[in-house]
Amino acid sequence: MPALRLDRDFLLDRAREYALLMRLNRPIGILLLLWPTLWALWIAAEGIPPVKILVIFVLGVVLMRSAGCVINDFADRRFDPQVRRTRDRPIAAGRVTPREALILFAVLCLLAFGLVLMLDWLTIRLSLVAVVLAAVYPFMKRYTYLPQVVLGMAFGWAIPMAFSAVAGELPKVAWLLYVINVIWSVIYDTMYAMADREDDLAAGVKSTAILFGEADRLIIGILQGLMVIGLYLLGRDLAFGPIWWLTLLVVIGLFAWEQHLIRNRDPKRCFYAFLHNNWVGMAIFAGIFLTYW
Repeated sequence: MPALRLDRDFLLDRAREYALLMRLNRPIGILLLLWPTLWALWIAAEGIPPVKILVIFVLGVVLMRSAGCVINDFADRRFDPQVRRTRDRPIAAGRVTPREALILFAVLCLLAFGLVLMLDWLTIRLSLVAVVLAAVYPFMKRYTYLPQVVLGMAFGWAIPMAFSAVAGELPKVAWLLYVINVIWSVIYDTMYAMADREDDLAAGVKSTAILFGEADRLIIGILQGLMVIGLYLLGRDLAFGPIWWLTLLVVIGLFAWEQHLIRNRDPKRCFYAFLHNNWVGMAIFAGIFLTYW
């Protein structure tokens, strides 16, 4: 009996550490990946998508975001101890070994691939690109000041997959939506990087926040404008009505508030601005949902 209790306690401890490694306690990453996926599914289906496909993509989002967090912490295992916000992560703190992380990453990817196998052949082939992007992104901050662009490419790859799964094709609007999401990812992840800028400089990590420097707010504002233009073009191409134009006004208001939050580049407020983008994704989905209602 004592041995059984010991085994149970050990398993519970491992499960808790793996959940922290997958950031299941911080669902913001899941939401920022989920919203564009839902945009694409609803547009591809011109309304509510098939339940089976919807369930597969929602579960896939959770699994792939979790896998992305695991491989990110594996890649950053020597940098995270130098950053105040990340030094207590399971690998950085020594509670999970790099080998455990790689095994967990492989298991999560295999589970996600198992879900994709229930879909068509084109979507299965597209899913291989998703795995590559998820695995490559964490290492980009060593070689380029634009890792946020690669993050956007990885986070947005569910968009062409959704069109493939629902419509069986990749129309122009799918790639327009993909570009919109890449721009959005650079916006919110630059805000995230602004919160860590000083620590990242000390650790030798690259980011758009470091690249943009004192022009960070201006460039974020330009990107926000480009995203609004992209959403306008999306609505025009899909012949959306007044609800969509109201949605654009809401998005502009949300972006204005984020500019207010980051005006002094205070790390806590920059991080809050990053979190605030959940409302942007939700507003866009609400506009799409109500348009097809």
